Amino acid sequence: MEKLELLKSSWQAERKKIAFRGGSYSLFMTAIVLAILIMVNILVSSLPATLTKYDISASKLYSITSNTKVVVNALEDDVTIYWIVQANEEDKVIENLLSKYDSLSDRIKVEKINPDVYPTFAKQYTDKEVKNNSLIVESGDRSRFISYDDIYIEEPDFYTFTTKTYFDGEGAITSAIDYVTREELPKLYLLEGHGEGELPPTFKNQIEKDNIELERFSLLKEDSVPEDAAAVMIFGPSSDISDKEKEILVDYVNEGGKLLVAAGPTEDGVLENLYSLLADFGVEANEGIVVEADREHFAFNAPFMLLPDMKRDVITDSLIEENYYPIMPLSLGLTVKETPENVRVTPLLTTSPSAFSKIDGYNISTYEKEEGDIDGPFTLALSIDNKNEGKLVWFASSSFLEDNYNAYSSGANVNLAMNALASLIGESEAVAIRSKSLNYEYLAISDSTSFMLKVIMIGVFPLLYLAVGIYIIIRRRRMQSEAI
Repeated sequence: MEKLELLKSSWQAERKKIAFRGGSYSLFMTAIVLAILIMVNILVSSLPATLTKYDISASKLYSITSNTKVVVNALEDDVTIYWIVQANEEDKVIENLLSKYDSLSDRIKVEKINPDVYPTFAKQYTDKEVKNNSLIVESGDRSRFISYDDIYIEEPDFYTFTTKTYFDGEGAITSAIDYVTREELPKLYLLEGHGEGELPPTFKNQIEKDNIELERFSLLKEDSVPEDAAAVMIFGPSSDISDKEKEILVDYVNEGGKLLVAAGPTEDGVLENLYSLLADFGVEANEGIVVEADREHFAFNAPFMLLPDMKRDVITDSLIEENYYPIMPLSLGLTVKETPENVRVTPLLTTSPSAFSKIDGYNISTYEKEEGDIDGPFTLALSIDNKNEGKLVWFASSSFLEDNYNAYSSGANVNLAMNALASLIGESEAVAIRSKSLNYEYLAISDSTSFMLKVIMIGVFPLLYLAVGIYIIIRRRRMQSEAI
């Protein structure tokens, strides 16, 4: 009996030693795991923001587009972004965005400037009011001031009669970087002398944002298009061009020039010389104003506010992919016929087969089809390329760029025109970055549902986890006691 007790005592002592060794081993392994986790945490914290932060927002608010990467990767000069902000007033979205730029290139440096410490710093760059979280982008002798109001843009919503907010931080910063590092800016020449309208503010601002210089000229005073023209634009003429002007423009395109036209119907009918530019390429401009009979192809119960079908092209691809719909009001109908050799005509926007052109034009009295009206379908926008790399993009409406119609289309109209301009100038990969909406649809739930969810998440789930943990501990101890 004494030997049995001695053997049992020895076995228990050996078991305690084994348990001690197991505990020491567990403690040692825990220390190693903690050390590894600390090292991994230190390593991850040193990685650039582009590798450690992931954007799961619906509008990709925290993401950098490929357009920005193209601009940044091509940098040959150093760029400094001054962030004008008071202590503890940093906008977190802007902070995250700036960290992305800082991580993208060694050429970009972000410096935070506290206006309380340096009250006159921004005055050397701008005379405008400098709000918190405004930015200044500088490289060499060039700089651009980006106001906080240029980053968070408020625009009216004509559907709900409220205001929508958009975040345009990436577009503004990338445009500024492109501006301060570019040696020479492309020039867009606007033809005048035919009652052309002023460029709508939103469209004009977007052109300036894309670092395109605007110049006006008249072919009544010039014998040719200026040599430094990246492209020529004709916008909303109310009277026709002369035979001589038409000849100059034809020669310009045939010799490789780029022409953008936005011209709709006028009270005097078709502008014969202007639209004969299209006739040279096998495109006919029909008289009147296009009206849609298909309800899915017009907006706001107004058959003259056309919702055309978009055809795949570099100009329309981005809008198609993002499900945007341009609106073409007060449009002429174009008909593509037999085109000459070495010329490619690409329809961009087309009506439904039910569309027709009201020959009464601005004297229209009914949206019903009448005798003499011209049957569709029609092309409302097209692109023409020739063998000498000349290019012509034509929109059969100028009204579509007006601010109210652009707002109706959620900005699709101006984006379409800017895509066309980019395809002409050759800057499609640079800075045409769409602003990102900050307006979200929120889930509304009742107070009782809210209370029930709080009880489940704060009370039931933690108690359930605690109960499971207690059960597992008791079960393990009971198994150990039975083994002894």
